[in-house]
Amino acid sequence: QVELVESGGGLVQAGGSLRLSCAGSERTFSKNAMGWFRQAPGKEREFVAAVRWNGVSTNYKDSVKGRFTISRDNAKNTVYLQMSSLKPDDTAVYYCAAQRPGLDDAWRDYASAYDFWGQGTQVTVSS
Repeated sequence: QVELVESGGGLVQAGGSLRLSCAGSERTFSKNAMGWFRQAPGKEREFVAAVRWNGVSTNYKDSVKGRFTISRDNAKNTVYLQMSSLKPDDTAVYYCAAQRPGLDDAWRDYASAYDFWGQGTQVTVSS
């Protein structure tokens, strides 16, 4: 059963922008933090960004600060990742993730803190 569905990935030139979306359900959007992770070929999955239920408190990987913005619309059960000034090093499969209902900690920047995952969307940045 797919709990989260990502969209918006694609091929973009360095310096360009993309907006990723992640659609969930009431089961996966329930007073919890949401996050984005990514995994490049041959590398481990890494934390990118997270947002608390209030949509105000956010946490980012240092290398994406100032370039990426995470946001959420709880009424639509959707979380977004706006990516700008993209670099070839941003190339990866991007995964949306949700913490279990009631766990609302955007500073837990590790995969085991998240219980629900999407299938991923490919982002490729050409130089």
